[in-house]
Amino acid sequence: MHQLPPETHTDIDVDPAELARIALTVAVEAGRLVVDERPVGLGVAETKSSATDVVTVMDQRSQDHLLARLGELRPRDGFAGEERGARASDSGITWVVDPIDGTVNYLYEIPAYAVSVAAAVGDPGVDGAWQPVAGAVVNPVTGERYTAWAGGGAWRSIGDAQPRRLQVQETSLGQALCGTGFGYDADRRAWQAAVLSHVLPQVRDIRRLGSAALDLCRVAEGSLDVYYERGLNPWDMAAGWLVATEAGALVSDLHGRAPRAELTLAGAPVLHSRLAAVLEGAIEQVGPEIVR
Repeated sequence: MHQLPPETHTDIDVDPAELARIALTVAVEAGRLVVDERPVGLGVAETKSSATDVVTVMDQRSQDHLLARLGELRPRDGFAGEERGARASDSGITWVVDPIDGTVNYLYEIPAYAVSVAAAVGDPGVDGAWQPVAGAVVNPVTGERYTAWAGGGAWRSIGDAQPRRLQVQETSLGQALCGTGFGYDADRRAWQAAVLSHVLPQVRDIRRLGSAALDLCRVAEGSLDVYYERGLNPWDMAAGWLVATEAGALVSDLHGRAPRAELTLAGAPVLHSRLAAVLEGAIEQVGPEIVR
């Protein structure tokens, strides 16, 4: 059963399955836009936190599309996304979107990026005060579509094929394929690499694929056994968090609370617990992240 934290309980008269249908519809539309209208020789429009943290013209165009379409379909809902454009909620629902999750992969034409769209209750700007209730993650290149809604399970399809229900499976930590990611800031990457050096000998192998939304969905489908990352924003994790949870994964921070920028950890419950213990030991040995 998908439970909401007490602070996110609210009187919302809406069908989560319908919200998931809307999420999938607009995610597919935005995915077509970023693939079909990708300029030849696409360059970087601007930078954010560092020179390697890129924002493309298509990133903003995708978000503008999602903002407009969700405004048409659910005009009283709020909107929070990675790029410019936001809207306050009058309904208790806020759409949390990543217009292109895996922007660097998109720039390099690596087919591992996605549009992530989730409907959430609570305030996505406050750790622990929100939770997704419906969502979709769409890889527009491969045609992979992941959907989930509270209490309705997690589902995967390719294109318009019949969806298959997802269910995580336990395995030993030593046999677990572990996904992770790295931040854009050089100091953060150095800290993450130091932690990873303690994790790597404890697992089967590591994969760094470049899209948190897809990584969380891969845990749900079993192409990754477990995943952790520091530095995720709400839009990076919202839909994937729900897909993994509805597939039976435990998704949390290192202390069993809601996932957050400090750490997001996802996996089948026993495996999650075992990797959490490894991460706790690794962080204790590496020490706190140094922010310059």
